Amino acid sequence: MAANAFGIDLGTSNIKIYNREEDSIFNERNMIAIEKRKKVIAIGDEAFDMYERAPESIDIFSPMRNGVIADINNMQILLNGMLKKSAKKGIRNSDYYIAVPTDITEVERRAFYHLIYNSDVKAKNVYVVEQSVADALGLGLDVTHAKGVMIVNIGADTTEISIISIGGIVLSKLIKTGGNKFDQSIISSVKREHNLVIGSKTAEYLKMELASALSGMEMTAKVYGRDVVTGLPKEIEISSGLIYEAIEEQLRSIVDAIKITLERTPPELAADIIDSGIYLTGGSSNIRSFDELIEKETDLNVNFFKDASESVARGLAKIINEDDFRDLAYSMKDKPNY
Repeated sequence: MAANAFGIDLGTSNIKIYNREEDSIFNERNMIAIEKRKKVIAIGDEAFDMYERAPESIDIFSPMRNGVIADINNMQILLNGMLKKSAKKGIRNSDYYIAVPTDITEVERRAFYHLIYNSDVKAKNVYVVEQSVADALGLGLDVTHAKGVMIVNIGADTTEISIISIGGIVLSKLIKTGGNKFDQSIISSVKREHNLVIGSKTAEYLKMELASALSGMEMTAKVYGRDVVTGLPKEIEISSGLIYEAIEEQLRSIVDAIKITLERTPPELAADIIDSGIYLTGGSSNIRSFDELIEKETDLNVNFFKDASESVARGLAKIINEDDFRDLAYSMKDKPNY
């Protein structure tokens, strides 16, 4: 057995790393700050603190986009730094388990594998796990039996909807809608309605404070931004009604994708889902009343988990530690053209 084992969930917004030796989950922002396109000056939460506050000579970004690796070189630098921060002891000669989305190309899937395989951590073994399977395990579900489970994971850039049975993915649908799209819609609506330019951090704050998937909530929040007309800083009060109108279309697109997936689900598995309901997870699933909207549109029970943002990492921990789930991970060496 290797000296240690790590489970890695690479999200567009956050990186979660499970460390078996310390039995802990490390969770920081998936961001890197590079000065003059050469020197890395910050990673993780430290880079996020600089975001939208740094001079033009410093680029701050996530190497992930739409749930896949967009910049493998900087993603490798960032991940190496995160692993060193997450582990008090060495990270070499260890087993690595990495979660990957299901509905991506084989080239994109291999990029996740080679991110670890070609890094300087000198991994003993690299295993791949379907993200939805790890997600379900992290929620406390046993997906190894012949019973259908529906997982809806709403991330920063994407939403993945999966039907799982006997440890595998029966159906999967990935749509490019998530928390960042909500934020961009809020930025556009505030600019259109109030002639105020706000940043993505402010939009995220408004989303957390005022967003609801159902109309009728009456709340307000004060924010600061730049007046489009005068160019000067300005404080205004934003209503929850404006935020609802901003994100309604994005929420509806997720509900429509859930319906399409349910329509394609085999009857026997559909019966299981009627019995157990839909499992709503992911860091961007915390919109108020979103579970109620899905229940209203599908006539199915929705199971909602407040701490679901780390469910994939917890699922990887189960695969690493419990023999009953070890077969849910595989090495891409076992596949041709890995």
